[in-house]
Amino acid sequence: MTDGGAAERLRRWRLVLGGDTADGTGHGLSGQDAAMDQTLSALYGRDDKGQAGRDRSAGLGASAPSVARWLGDVRTYFPASVVQVMQRDAIDRLGLSTLLLEPEMLEAVEADVHLVGTLLSLNKAMPETTRETARAVVRKVVDDLEKRLASRTRATLTGALDRSARVSRPRHHDIDWNRTIAANLKHYLPEHGTVVPERLVGYGRAARSVRKDVVLCIDQSGSMAASVVYASVFGAVLASMRSLTTRLVAFDTSVVDLTDQLDDPVDVLFGTQLGGGTDINRALAYCQARITRPADTVVVLISDLYEGGIRQEMLKRVAAMKASGVQFVALLALSDEGAPAYDREHAAALAALGAPAFACTPDLFPEVMAAAIEKRPLPIPDGA
Repeated sequence: MTDGGAAERLRRWRLVLGGDTADGTGHGLSGQDAAMDQTLSALYGRDDKGQAGRDRSAGLGASAPSVARWLGDVRTYFPASVVQVMQRDAIDRLGLSTLLLEPEMLEAVEADVHLVGTLLSLNKAMPETTRETARAVVRKVVDDLEKRLASRTRATLTGALDRSARVSRPRHHDIDWNRTIAANLKHYLPEHGTVVPERLVGYGRAARSVRKDVVLCIDQSGSMAASVVYASVFGAVLASMRSLTTRLVAFDTSVVDLTDQLDDPVDVLFGTQLGGGTDINRALAYCQARITRPADTVVVLISDLYEGGIRQEMLKRVAAMKASGVQFVALLALSDEGAPAYDREHAAALAALGAPAFACTPDLFPEVMAAAIEKRPLPIPDGA
């Protein structure tokens, strides 16, 4: 290795190890490297109890101005993806949640799904001076998510709705000629240069009206924060589709119907209250009572399945809904974080009822919904 390569390797190890007397590199830092090291030290130069380490103990202090300055430094030296991880660590390791109630702090953070979850958990304690700033932060994240997810979701579900509405005896003006020809190519008569269709493919009058009902039933206990954010965005997207009627229900030990707010996912999010217990049975009872077309209804339960209510009643409700023709989908999470901790006994019981529970990423969710609408097997990820 060249001298330059060796020096770069020592520099990197010095930044990783932190520069206390045991790091063993003997490498000093200056300029931007020193500033970057100080920024890292403020967050990671402490033991698990939050006590300062021997030499690496700058800390963030307990005031919003000092934290805001630190956040500015983080954004100067690191890419956005790293900034988001460091913000999350700062909130968890140093107990900075209460500082998020101050407007100048919120204006300095890098907004992401996890930050939105933290803000929602603080919603009830948030002073009026902070509320508008917090809504602006949440709005930015929601708008970004809608741009990424909305068009693909609409396209995927529109195709699924069209396929599910296809009929074999359409009226003349409802015939889908492209699909009809494709379905009858084996009946092509070369001597006449034409296809003689034995089977017509088209769309019935239902294709121009509401064809499916969707119920999103979201666990708003604290561990489900990211799922609540994504589910609210998807709920708004589904509600914008005229071929669907969409209901969104959030629950902990109580149930709140947020359907009337689905035109704005930010309103939905601020209508939730993260934290508290869980009563899945009560939430499913509320949803079940509002199903009027079971054969055309998809119920999506998003929960880690830690049930504080009546377990056997919960399972009976799921069984009854499925027996009536409802397509029931159980998601342990709707996020990019993978499978959370969840109640494995309840997950196994749902699987025995024909409703396997699995974690779902936002990118996979449109495919899951399309499969449910078409009543075909769900695209469950490998290892789920």
